Amino acid sequence: MACIDADGNLTRSAELILLALQRAAAAAEVAGETGLPLFRVRAAMRELQRAGLLTALGGERFQITARGIGKLEG
Repeated sequence: MACIDADGNLTRSAELILLALQRAAAAAEVAGETGLPLFRVRAAMRELQRAGLLTALGGERFQITARGIGKLEG
């Protein structure tokens, strides 16, 4: 699942995930909020974390980073 297209833009599913992570949440919570399948949310979250757009807070919780917020706004 590609979260960032060739032009550097977020895909719609990546936008939904980042929006859901404006407050700390686990992958299952994000899946429930966005309506995306859990396996896709987990894969996207790994990709978004590698890109520096979200961060792990410990345990299973994640949150959007300042870079992620900037990507949503840009």
